[in-house]
Amino acid sequence: MSILGVGLDLVSVSEFAEQMERVGTTMVRDSFTAGERRHAATKSSDPARHYAARWAAKEAVLKAWAASRFARAPQIGDNPYPLIEVVNDAWGRPSIKLHGMAAEFLPTVKIHLSLTHDGDMAGAVAILEE
Repeated sequence: MSILGVGLDLVSVSEFAEQMERVGTTMVRDSFTAGERRHAATKSSDPARHYAARWAAKEAVLKAWAASRFARAPQIGDNPYPLIEVVNDAWGRPSIKLHGMAAEFLPTVKIHLSLTHDGDMAGAVAILEE
């Protein structure tokens, strides 16, 4: 067992909500999977809070992945976000499910994930282990 990379990201929920509401923005449709959109829509009256935490998770995974490649960004296309999905188990615990090229590049990697939100901030930590 060895740690390949650690990533951390913080997101302002109110600024993220503003970006989501901009006319013509396709961020939610293009960056989140159908399952993530469903989860955010059914969890609370403030879906931006859940989207922000999931965005932080995706960014944390990308940062950990870049760290594992000696700070070179992962080469998985222009929009890697839908390839990194935050899923929840029956008890609500979040984890990462990789799709497409992301899954191909990291087939044996286990990703540990922790999400948080407090007030106007949402954050995530991702640890890549092989």
